[in-house]
Amino acid sequence: MYFEQFYLGCLAHASYLFASDGEAAVVDPQRDVEIYIEAAAKHGLKIRHIFETHLHADFVSGHKELAARTGATIYIGKAAQATFPHIGVTDGSEVRVGRCRVNLLATPGHTLESSCLLLTDEEKSPTPFAVLTGDTLFIGDIGRPDLSETHTPQELAGMMYDSLHQKLMTLPNEVVVYPAHGAGSLCGRNMRAERSSTIGTERLTNYALQIKDRAEFIRQMTSNLPARPDYFLEDAAINRAGATPLTALPELQPIAPAELKHLLDNGASALDVRPGDQFAAAHVPGSINIALSGQFASWAGAVLGLWSRPVLIADTKDQLTEARMRLARVGIEDLRGYLDGGVEGWQGAGLDLAHLPQMTVQELSQRLDDRHLRVLDVRRQGEWDAAHIATADWYPLDRFKAALPQLEHRATLAVHCKSGYRSMIAASLLQRAGYDVINVMGGFDAWEKAQLPTTAAAVVGA
Repeated sequence: MYFEQFYLGCLAHASYLFASDGEAAVVDPQRDVEIYIEAAAKHGLKIRHIFETHLHADFVSGHKELAARTGATIYIGKAAQATFPHIGVTDGSEVRVGRCRVNLLATPGHTLESSCLLLTDEEKSPTPFAVLTGDTLFIGDIGRPDLSETHTPQELAGMMYDSLHQKLMTLPNEVVVYPAHGAGSLCGRNMRAERSSTIGTERLTNYALQIKDRAEFIRQMTSNLPARPDYFLEDAAINRAGATPLTALPELQPIAPAELKHLLDNGASALDVRPGDQFAAAHVPGSINIALSGQFASWAGAVLGLWSRPVLIADTKDQLTEARMRLARVGIEDLRGYLDGGVEGWQGAGLDLAHLPQMTVQELSQRLDDRHLRVLDVRRQGEWDAAHIATADWYPLDRFKAALPQLEHRATLAVHCKSGYRSMIAASLLQRAGYDVINVMGGFDAWEKAQLPTTAAAVVGA
C-alpha cells in the first residue's frame, strides 16, 4: 500500500494520498491539485476517490477541480449539505480503495459533518493501521468548536467530547493519527509540531483528552478561544459549493504608481509581500506588509478579508506568482492588480516612500521607563498568559480586522510578537492608521534569549 502526506507549511495544512492495487484516494486536498495528479502519475496510480473530512473553513479546497480532472468520486458527511456532485457518508459508511478498507467515523464537534477515516490495509492485517482525523483530533490539541451558524460552541464542544471518547479513544493505542493541520493553524489552540502521532500517545499527552468530566471539557474548550477570522465562514461556503478552477482566474494587471496613489487616497488596500526588513527600510505609504516567508495567506485572510481587492507590491514576478497562488488558497481571488515596477517604480515616479523604524530588545529594555513609549504585544492569549513583558499592553493581531487597539496617538508604540513576523503586520496596520510605530526585531523570543525580565498572567482561583 502507498501512503503519502503532503504538508503545506504556509497554511499548516496536511493532505493525504493513499493507494492500493493502483487505485488511489486523496483526502482534504489543497486548492492547487497538480501535486496529487503528478504523484499519482509518478507511481502509476489512478485517483478514483476524494474524501473531505469536513467543510474546511481556513482554506479553499481543490476537491471539485480534482474530481473534474480525474473523474474521481467525492465523499463528505451528509450534514455538510454540499451542493457539488458527491456521495454523502454517515457513521459506518465503508469505501474500498483497492485492498484498503476505509471506514467512516462520524465525529461531529469541530463541525456537524466532521468525519474521520479509519484505514485498514487488508493485504497486511485485518486491523486498522491509521486514522485520518481531519480537524477533530490534532497532535496535542482538538478542533475549535465555534464554526457553526446553527449550533452554539457549547453544543459543538459536547459533541466533540462524545466523538473523542466514544469513537477515537476506543481505537487501539498503536493506530497512527494523521490530522489535517499542524502547529500554527487557527483551527486549534495548542498543536504540537509533529506531523503524526498515535492514539496511545494522544491518550496520554493531549491536554483535551485529560479532561474526563464532560461539563468541564465543554467549559474549557469554549473559554478563551482565539478570534475566529471572518473569512472562515466564507471559505466554508465556497467549499460547500466547490471552488472554481485556478485556471479560470484572470491574469494580474499592472497598475501605474500614480493610479495606485489615487486608489490608496480613496481607501484601497496595497499588500506588500516583501520581507519585513525591506518593508521597514522603504515602502509605499499606507501599504500593509504581510511577508511571503510566514503564514502569509492565513494572515491576509484574517486582517484583510476575502473581498479587500488589494494591489500587490513585490520585487519580482516570482513573488507575484507565489502571492497570487497563496491568496487563492484562502479564497482571495479578486485582486486589483500589482504595482508596476514595485517600490522602485513608485520612487522612480517621484513619489515619496515611507519607512518603519525598528529597535532591538536591548533598546526596548532601556526605554521601558520612557512615559512616551508604550509596548504592544500582539501575540495570542496563550502566549501572553505564559509570559510577557510586565509593562506591555496586549491586543492580539487576530482582532485587528474587527478593530484596531484604542491607544493614544501621542505615544510611540513599540510592537512585538514572538519572532517579528506578526508584529510587522500589526505595525504596518497601525502606521497606516496614523500611529507612531516601532517594530521590535526578534520579538519575545529575542527578549527571552537576552534573559530580560518577564511576568506571567495570574491564574484564576490561585
